[in-house]
Amino acid sequence: MTPAFSIIIPAYNEEHRIGGLLAQMEGSSGDYLVVCDGSDSTPGIIRQFAEVHPELTLRCLTYPERLGKGGAVREGFLHASAPLVGFMDADGSTSIAQMEALFALLDGADCVIGSRWLPGSVVPTRQGITRRIESRGFNILIRSLFSLSLSDTQCGAKVFKKSAIDAVIGDMISTGFEFDVELLWRLSKKGFSIREYPITWHNQEESRVRRTDIFRMLTRLIALRFSGVT
Repeated sequence: MTPAFSIIIPAYNEEHRIGGLLAQMEGSSGDYLVVCDGSDSTPGIIRQFAEVHPELTLRCLTYPERLGKGGAVREGFLHASAPLVGFMDADGSTSIAQMEALFALLDGADCVIGSRWLPGSVVPTRQGITRRIESRGFNILIRSLFSLSLSDTQCGAKVFKKSAIDAVIGDMISTGFEFDVELLWRLSKKGFSIREYPITWHNQEESRVRRTDIFRMLTRLIALRFSGVT
């Protein structure tokens, strides 16, 4: 039986945090694809959990080379079989239950993304003021460059109709954290509808995104925007 949804979880060296997310999958009927491209014991933890819970549809895709966040999500999309697909962070910033709530909103849109900035969002522990300023500045610049009227392009909780993903995934070139912006931009350019929804978000101090990553994201996105790529 084809599952109702597939959730892709990039997991680069997440051995210390993946257990909490795996526990949330118990009782779920979804299809879970954890994409591992690191060097720690994350794959072993996932496979052991899958053996203990054979009722789950849980797959661990392993790669010897670093794929990047976007590259890992892309691989997950290519292996997903459900009519609805999404991706989330492995660190527990958002929950499986929250993702299922986003999937329920896809009846009126092709893409639904969680937002930490809309009224109604719940963020118990916010990022530091410097990181928040950086985040808002990044978002303002991205909105201007790509004509995306979205409040939070980088929230790691996004769901889609698989038909929309299939229409753009072959055009994607980003493999890093900038993947989210390019994906939303290409969906928008092809006329797919994107809806934002307030989300419950638990900020994780051990974020994988560093200031150097933000600079690299901006550099790559500016190059993409003015490269003439269609």
